[in-house]
Order: sequence, then structure tokens, then C-alpha cells
Amino acid sequence: MTTPGPAQRLAHHIRTTLGDGPFHPARGWTHMGAVICDAGFDARRTYRSTVLPRLRRLEAQWPDAATVRGFRARLATEDLAVAMDFNSPGKVAVAHGITDLLAAAGVDTPDDLHAWLGHQANRTALRTVKGVGPKTVDYIGNLVGRSQVAVDVHLRAFAADAGLPRLGYRQLQAVYEEAAALLGHAPGGLEHAVWRFKARPAKKAAPAEGGAGQASS
Repeated sequence: MTTPGPAQRLAHHIRTTLGDGPFHPARGWTHMGAVICDAGFDARRTYRSTVLPRLRRLEAQWPDAATVRGFRARLATEDLAVAMDFNSPGKVAVAHGITDLLAAAGVDTPDDLHAWLGHQANRTALRTVKGVGPKTVDYIGNLVGRSQVAVDVHLRAFAADAGLPRLGYRQLQAVYEEAAALLGHAPGGLEHAVWRFKARPAKKAAPAEGGAGQASS
């Protein structure tokens, strides 16, 4: 009997855990300030409760920051940490670094960024910003409509649940992409389905008889 390879094992775990889909990609942004801050402030945070409300507020309060030029103009006169209500100098620095690089490259809109990320040299250039790793580059692509697998702690945990050994970023990304192809799903949609499953709050233990409690969904 042939032993299933990593992609086959992951595909089986996806099907038995998440079903057959359809799996829809994550919501992107038409506002470049939100794209940049989503990428810069996202890492290892509770996204839905911590990051997403701040991004929606930024989008509403800084409508002129929908382009890189507009966002950069705002950054020249206002404190991003205050606007995001997020005291993290490192993450603010990442957002500034991404903004400066994109502005220098002539990238101004989400469509510009979508096309720009189609070239490996540009993806490599984005990695020169301190704090930007391969996951952030792939994640930014998904935020502007590309369909990629951005491997984070949730995708790693799901792969571990499938019995896969610890793999490097590109190796595990390739396994997810192959599994997506085997199952007939777009990589970005599959990635988001896995992320949502692993990021959901854990259900509380059932209360003792006579007690009260409510499971999280």
C-alpha cells in the first residue's frame, strides 16, 4: 500500500474537518491605508477583536488615505499609533516602511499593488522592510485580490493536526497549494477557511449540572 504524501494527508484532513466548501477568500480592502496597516499590525493578534475594528475606523476617518500617496501624506502630519489606538512602535515602523517602499516604487492603488506583486523582484524588495517576512508578503497579496497561501501559526497548527512534520515556510505553502489543487479550491479560499477554523474561539467546557454557561461560536 502506498503511503499518502503530505498534500494527500492534508487534503484528507481538510475534507474531513472542513467539508467540501465552497471556501471564499478573505475580504480585501480598496483602501491602501487599511491594506498597509492590516499587514503591519496583524501579526499574532486577535484579529477580529483587536485589529479589524481599528482598520474599519481608519478607513472611515481617513478617506483620503485610500491611496499610498494619501496615506503617506497623513503619516507626515499625524501619529499612526494614535489613529490606530495601538501602542506598538515596531508595528508603526513596519507600516511606515511599507508605505515608503511602495511610494518609491510608484505603487499607489490596490490594483497597482496587485500587479506589482506579480514580479518576484518586487516581492523580494518588500522583504527588505524590517519586520516583513514571507508570510506578510503573501498576506498583502491576498488583501488586494491575489490568491495565495500565507502560512501563519493557525495554518501550521492545522497541518500539525493532520500529522504533518514541521516544515519550512515554502515547503508547507507548497503542500497547502497542492492540497488546494487536489480538492479543487483556490489557494486563498482554502487558506482563509483553515485560518477561520483555527482562529475561532475555543468552546467553553460544558457547565456542571445546575450551573450556567454559554459556548463561544
